[in-house]
Amino acid sequence: MAQWSAMEPLITRNEALRYHVEGRPGKIEVVPSKPCLTQIDLSLAYTPGVAEPCREIAESPDKVYDYTAKGNLVAVITDGSAVLGLGNIGPDAGKPVMEGKAVLFKRFADIDVFDIELGTQDVDEIVAAVKAIAPTVAGINLEDISAPRCFEIEKRLREELDIPVFHDDQHGTALICGAALINAAELAGKRLQDLRMVVSGAGAAATACAEFAVSLGVDREKLLMCDSKGVIHTERSAGMNEFKRRFARDTKLRTLEEAIRGADVFLGVSVGDVFTPDMLLDMAPNPIVLAMANPDPEISYPLAMRTRSDVIMATGRSDFPNQVNNVLGFPYIFRGALDARASTINTEMLHAACYALAELTKEPVPREVAAAYGLEELSFGRDYLIPKPLDHRVLRRVAVAVARAAVETGVARGNLDLDTYTRQLGERLGDERDLMQRVVARARRSRCRVVYPEGEEERILIAAEAVIEERIATPILLGRELHIREKAKSLGISLEGVEIVDPRQAPQREAYAEELLKIRRHRRGNLERARQRLLDPMWFGPMMLRNGDADALVGGVTRNVRKSMPPMLKVVPLRDGVTLACGMTIVFSNKGPIFLSDTSVNITPSEDDLAEIALLAAEEVQAFGIEPVVAMLSFSSFGGTPHPQTDMIRRAVQIAREEAPDLIIDGEMRVDAALDPTIQTRYESCRLEGKRANVLIFPDLNSANIGFNLVRTLTDAPVVGPVMLGLDRPAHLLQPHSCGVSDVVHLTAIACMSSAAVPYPTGV
Repeated sequence: MAQWSAMEPLITRNEALRYHVEGRPGKIEVVPSKPCLTQIDLSLAYTPGVAEPCREIAESPDKVYDYTAKGNLVAVITDGSAVLGLGNIGPDAGKPVMEGKAVLFKRFADIDVFDIELGTQDVDEIVAAVKAIAPTVAGINLEDISAPRCFEIEKRLREELDIPVFHDDQHGTALICGAALINAAELAGKRLQDLRMVVSGAGAAATACAEFAVSLGVDREKLLMCDSKGVIHTERSAGMNEFKRRFARDTKLRTLEEAIRGADVFLGVSVGDVFTPDMLLDMAPNPIVLAMANPDPEISYPLAMRTRSDVIMATGRSDFPNQVNNVLGFPYIFRGALDARASTINTEMLHAACYALAELTKEPVPREVAAAYGLEELSFGRDYLIPKPLDHRVLRRVAVAVARAAVETGVARGNLDLDTYTRQLGERLGDERDLMQRVVARARRSRCRVVYPEGEEERILIAAEAVIEERIATPILLGRELHIREKAKSLGISLEGVEIVDPRQAPQREAYAEELLKIRRHRRGNLERARQRLLDPMWFGPMMLRNGDADALVGGVTRNVRKSMPPMLKVVPLRDGVTLACGMTIVFSNKGPIFLSDTSVNITPSEDDLAEIALLAAEEVQAFGIEPVVAMLSFSSFGGTPHPQTDMIRRAVQIAREEAPDLIIDGEMRVDAALDPTIQTRYESCRLEGKRANVLIFPDLNSANIGFNLVRTLTDAPVVGPVMLGLDRPAHLLQPHSCGVSDVVHLTAIACMSSAAVPYPTGV
């Protein structure tokens, strides 16, 4: 059973702690969705203005969904008694997990969450507490509550509340497991009703998986459940409860080893390594093994594959095919249930979600989804039983299926046009939200060697370790080796897999000096001066890149861009046919990424320069798998204020259109028109096709830096860059005063994604 996203690199304890403590502690915050700037705003938000919606709701209670955030709000509730694999660690220690669950709800389905950790583990008190807070939210997600109490808590709340109550540890795991079972049975050529199934484990998840399998068509009489004492049978009395008794069978079999002989399915939600190769060999042909114990499955995937070539297998791990991952379920189930204003989540809705996942697996998989997992392609088969969590199609398929089932079974209280709803879901969470995930996945395939000129800096050392752990690249740190190793040791950082090069002692320094002298031959200088320059890592790094001793460069954590850029631009050649380099900064807004250019190089670009900057930026955005929509910015829109500056921008647009006729580009325009299609409708000549611009070209470096820093400072939006464009090989620079470790890692991934696969020419 797994609840996290599909890409799960190894992380260190220090890295995890830094992530949670840096900046604002924790992972979530409450942000107002309405203006709160003036006394008028505050009077509308609170007294006296708030009285009006209060009166409306008092008269018609359903209007609470119209006037408050309730309709998009879920409570994630725990008592801390069964937190992940950590056990009964209590409500305070369980809070990071609940905040993490809130992040997943928001990230995958745009659902807001209040996490609530209860200071009691008494069933009656928990039920009473949840009932008391239920009017606050539109749904309840119970989480990490130990069995068998969780069964009674959920049962009572479902009976007594008129909003969805969902225990993800049970039903989330069960429906993902069910989708895998449906498709595995099809591949094995077997019918669900004919399957002999053995379940290892009798806790909340195991019991729910077994019950769900029965609801899908598995014959209860052909299902044997085993706990730590062996097969659950009718003659047992010790260690039994009402939930185990449902699966007690009249059988002489007593052990898992005996029960598994001739079985078609092994379903494990128990402990690691309990299922042996001999047991697997005793199963029927084309055995289905769903081994979901975490972190170690009941039998490891490699061992199972070595034992039987015909096994069809899924686990709870992300590093093997067919991860049973709860994130495929709960965000989308709640999305559909909330949008239908469902009074409950019934079996039909869970079945709808399950079959939607099973059917989606059989459809052609978009190339970008496969690429996000480092694969050339994905297609239905033994290694692809269920969709991948980063498949953007899951939201629309599962949420719509759940909403439709709510309507058809009479538990929906809202009027929902399902065709319109499907379209709105796509607009609510566009595919662009996965940009950095896709970039990192593509970077992993490049096997790129990235040089970091400031290899002695703490942020670079921490980032280098992360780059190794996430399998993004091989870092090359420039600096004094002894100093780097001592500093890494003091930080608790492993340098395994990291290369260290000291420019003072590097054997290639003399050859680099001779080439640098040739490059700068039109300048005054001599060989000794070239040697001295190469003692500076900011000169040595670009020379490594130029000569093919590195595939990419990332720097700038100690010097601002204007100081770190000259060596790079003087050493790294431009691409063929390109006349300038420029910088593009990516701002991850809450409406998707926005690409700003030129934010670092050209101070007063000409109309030809602006056209080339626009084309370079659009090309890079397209490489990310995003359709570029380019706006050339100005202080007026479409001739509103005649001026030589606006005339120049219009000419730049025309030049770009002549070079790239299919590119969506227009200007001059103000930034509000670029980002708001409703404003664009005021201008009949606007040719952005009613789309929000995602590539903003500034008229000069002055406005670009003002705009970029204004957005970054006021919104706290994540920023990556600047990404350097126009160079013959990837060399990117950071903002020294604002960049963190994650910025270094992200820019590294972008550099690797675009790194060339052929040797670089020298002597350019």
